[in-house]
Amino acid sequence: MSTSLNAERRAVELDALAGGEVVDVLVIGGGVTGAGVALDAASRGLSTALVEAHDLAFGTSRWSSKLVHGGLRYLAKGDVGLAHESAVERGILMRTTAPHLIRPLPQLVPLYRNMSAGSAAITHAGLHAGDVLRRLARTPSALLPRPRRVSRPEALALVPGLRGGGLRGGLLSFDGQLIDDARLVVALARTAAGFGAKIITQARAVTVSGAGAEIRDTVTGRTLEVRARSVINATGVWAGGLVESVRLRPSRGSHLVLDAGTAGLTGTALTVPVPGKFGRFALLLPQRDGRVYLGLTDEPVDGPIPDVPTVPQSDVDFLLGIASTVLDRRLTEADVLGSYAGLRPLLDAGGRSADLSRHHAVLTAPDGVITVVGGKLTTYRKMAQDAVDAVPLPMGPCRTKEIPLTGTPESTVDAPARLVARYGSEAPTVAALGELDPDLAQPVAPGLDVTAAEVVWAVRHEGALDADDVLHRRTRIGLVSTELEAARPRVHDLVGLAIAGLGVR
Repeated sequence: MSTSLNAERRAVELDALAGGEVVDVLVIGGGVTGAGVALDAASRGLSTALVEAHDLAFGTSRWSSKLVHGGLRYLAKGDVGLAHESAVERGILMRTTAPHLIRPLPQLVPLYRNMSAGSAAITHAGLHAGDVLRRLARTPSALLPRPRRVSRPEALALVPGLRGGGLRGGLLSFDGQLIDDARLVVALARTAAGFGAKIITQARAVTVSGAGAEIRDTVTGRTLEVRARSVINATGVWAGGLVESVRLRPSRGSHLVLDAGTAGLTGTALTVPVPGKFGRFALLLPQRDGRVYLGLTDEPVDGPIPDVPTVPQSDVDFLLGIASTVLDRRLTEADVLGSYAGLRPLLDAGGRSADLSRHHAVLTAPDGVITVVGGKLTTYRKMAQDAVDAVPLPMGPCRTKEIPLTGTPESTVDAPARLVARYGSEAPTVAALGELDPDLAQPVAPGLDVTAAEVVWAVRHEGALDADDVLHRRTRIGLVSTELEAARPRVHDLVGLAIAGLGVR
């Protein structure tokens, strides 16, 4: 079956559900966990539908640090099991399921004279313990090189913007970095669609039970009953709104968007210890588009859960202050191009949010609704497997360790490197749209590299239903407000024309 998602397919599949079709598994939530659950269930032979109130990757999944990490932060807290799970899942993503969406990222911990020898030794030992996990996960050193100590000149060559005064050298290690977390979610959903899963965005679950859900189609306003033999709640921080027995303690992780030239970074990330907080670090993460993401915080959030969290001034000040301790140029608020925050769906076990477990849980309510919650982006596949294992229906074994996601290339791809990084094996087809129509080869706004062809592709094949889907999730233009406003008119027109071309009104 085709992996293409679009408005036309959505209408057909929504009509089938409204007409009384009963699915084996109804998944609520279109983030990385929900899309992973849909793929796992469909690939085991279960008829599957996924409904999402907004868009794929609308919630927490697009607000991550874009890291597929090996669990070093969990080692620092003594949680070897969780660290090993992270290393294993990182290896599966980088070697089999999504190698085109992930690159090895060098990360430098700068060592200054005011850092005690004991702290440096502990950090060094932690990096080597993480490398042991890499080897146990059978991830080759050719993909993720072993950590090593570097000299002062090499540290400055890796990160030209480092403060030179008092610098003794650094510790260099490697982890996995996503090209874009939202693109991972889209690839998961499209792969699930290829196994027959119905992927329905802009469809809000109003009420949920073990036998299905009442769904409101926010495009047309109609309400329908979707019947299912099993229901999985994968709505993250919003899970408690559907299942009252689920108790969460959301934690906010904030990031700032900077220019790489301003920060003085090239291709190597900076890991900066937070003073007085053992095992906590701020990260300066270079991106392929010349930007740097500076994160991340871990602050409890009380009250109603917003659709789109905002970054408070306290987080801005904290992140700029920590980064400036190791940079030659002090960062100020004027250097911030944009910001974003995500809410971690941590299980409420009391205590500070920073101390709450990052383990996931699969909970079954008295009415049969299965909720999968907690965890993190790196281990979405294992979370999905555990959730589907809880479904009380006959099914085949989990296959997702061996299923390459849509776009995974089998050999070298002949297309521009920027497109290959985002679209993998589909990059030549995206590029061909611009070759057939020169207007589609043009950027959607001056100074941007996103082309009109990518907008058309997003509508025809990636499930984008409006301009915001393209601006904020199929691309990340929306992270910088000036670029968002420059691109919006052209993207809006292109989306309208592309949807009309599908014959959908």
